[in-house]
Order: sequence, then structure tokens, then C-alpha cells
Amino acid sequence: MVREDGKRNFALREGDGTEESVFSGNTPRQAALKAARRLEPASSEDAADRIELRLREKGTDKVHIYEGWSWRESAPDNKPDWMPDEITEANVAKKGIEHLEN
Repeated sequence: MVREDGKRNFALREGDGTEESVFSGNTPRQAALKAARRLEPASSEDAADRIELRLREKGTDKVHIYEGWSWRESAPDNKPDWMPDEITEANVAKKGIEHLEN
């Protein structure tokens, strides 16, 4: 369901079907990137483990399936003062959509 600000809520589904975390975004990919940043970061993008992320769009039966990974990287030279020297980057690749059975 779309909120007044245009964002949608997506619940991260665990393997047993429980949903403990909710991520919001204008698109499912935006929410998946937020979820991927919470993964344990690797030392580089090539070394990162790919983890399946299943995000159910709240108010619907759609489950967006992504492959997500995260890694540590040096912050840019023009970073703001509050940003640490090392940051977590993430990426996702869409694998498909499933529909839950009622």
C-alpha cells in the first residue's frame, strides 16, 4: 500500500515466514538496498556473499526476491565530518516476484 508520501513498506521475510524488519522506499529495489546494507559486510565487493532477500509488499501478496550483498569501502574524500572513514556499500539483483497463497 502506498503511503501519503508515495513510499511503500516492505517486510523482510525470514526462511520460516516470519517478518521482523520493515523497510520503506518508493520502489522494491530501494527497500532491498536498505536491507542489504544490514548484511555482514565483506572486505570487498568480489569477496561478498550473496544472500537471498525476500521482501513482501505490505497490503499485497507480492514477495519481491533479490540477491543482496554488502562490502566495506573507504569513504569519499569530500565526505561530511560526521561520516566515518570506512562505510558499508551494498548492491542487489532482482531474481523475481512470487505471490503468496491465501
